[in-house]
Amino acid sequence: MKPVLPIAALLLCSALASAPRAEAPAYPSLEAWGEALFFDVNLSANRTQSCASCHNPEAGFADPRETEAGRAVSLGDDGQSLGDRNAPTAAYASFSPPFHRREDGKWVGGQFHDGRAATLADQAKGPPLNPIEMGLADEAAVAARLWENPRYFATLATLKGAEATRDPQLAFAAMAEAIAAFEGTETFHPFDSKYDRYLRGEAELSDLEELGRLLFFSSQFTNCNICHQLRPSPGAEKETFSNYEFHNIGVPENPAARAVNGVTPGSVDAGLRANPAVSETTETGKFKVPTLRNVAVTGPYMHNGVFTDLRTVVLFYNSYNTKRPERHVNPETGAPFDPPEVPGTLSLSELETGPALDDQRIDALVAFLKTLTDQRYEPLLEEN
Repeated sequence: MKPVLPIAALLLCSALASAPRAEAPAYPSLEAWGEALFFDVNLSANRTQSCASCHNPEAGFADPRETEAGRAVSLGDDGQSLGDRNAPTAAYASFSPPFHRREDGKWVGGQFHDGRAATLADQAKGPPLNPIEMGLADEAAVAARLWENPRYFATLATLKGAEATRDPQLAFAAMAEAIAAFEGTETFHPFDSKYDRYLRGEAELSDLEELGRLLFFSSQFTNCNICHQLRPSPGAEKETFSNYEFHNIGVPENPAARAVNGVTPGSVDAGLRANPAVSETTETGKFKVPTLRNVAVTGPYMHNGVFTDLRTVVLFYNSYNTKRPERHVNPETGAPFDPPEVPGTLSLSELETGPALDDQRIDALVAFLKTLTDQRYEPLLEEN
């Protein structure tokens, strides 16, 4: 059963759909229309924010905007609202499988940090209606913004049929499908990083980068590839550097974000447990393993943006494998790493795999992670 729309919204949609409009050429494909939609600020309540605002193509499809919380969380279209989670890169997002439960009982895939959007199209439906993001009231309000654009109206009629120029739900679904189609293009996943070029014999890794590569894929010296390797063997083409599982790695609360975004300090982000499809309390505090593609230029890090520097992230992981007190110090604060936000569901078997790393090996891993940067973003490495 379709949801019942408010009478006022129905009247507005009907008026817009029947109003005369100038002739305009339709976009030739869903991908081309999706590109226009991705950058269209008119899909937000105040016409100030687009998908690209939080997923800027010049910043690795992450959010480079400074807020009161730094870049840890994103600012909404209202110019005031701040989220509680870091905007993940949209690059390589199309490779995440639909959200599902595997035969071994583990949840995998989906979009958002908690997988609550089963597919990329489902994800595209979220921000326009989120009151602290793009802030439109409902699907009818989105449809009205689509229909007011003559070219969008023509595209709906041409690609999805005349009914999509009258039915708000159909128009809304078409918008999401088009954005997902654009996000599935090579613009978002060129696979042309230095690492990819190395695999094709087009580039050489430095000694430090090569050491990092060997450590990363080693099952003896690090635990990196337990979660951050999808393909069955190192060197496989189109490695996305995520197995798309959900894990609790003990990320601490981000007090800087909580101090300004209105979320009560000490509140627990339930992670996967917040996904409506998941009911087990054992999933609390688990978040989807992110891709490491462009990781060196898409900080800050973790689901809440609590760490600013990539080396800090490696040191944080290493803290599970060493008893040396100095290795438990967060270099960004000069104090020990704060305790996990959710301590009871830690993936300790994965986190405690492998020996402690010395500075050279930590630096080597960071150097290797930088080689996963798409070629267009390599100039940003000098800024990070």
